[in-house]
Amino acid sequence: MPNGLPRGLRAEEIIRVFERAGGTRRSGKGSHINIKMPNGQVVTIPAHGEIKVGLLSAAIKKAGLSVEDFLSLLRR
Repeated sequence: MPNGLPRGLRAEEIIRVFERAGGTRRSGKGSHINIKMPNGQVVTIPAHGEIKVGLLSAAIKKAGLSVEDFLSLLRR
């Protein structure tokens, strides 16, 4: 697990975690979802399948969360 992130997380799980962190879901282009975070950044997640660890790690950083914060929100 690079950076302590689990593999095989589905897009809907990740989107729900960002919403729990205060993000607002917006429609994106094609099969992508944009999430506007409280820090003003917009995180784009493909809305299908499993998300790779590198993309997830970059999205967490852009959202202004730590890996620990993300994992605690995931477990809720």
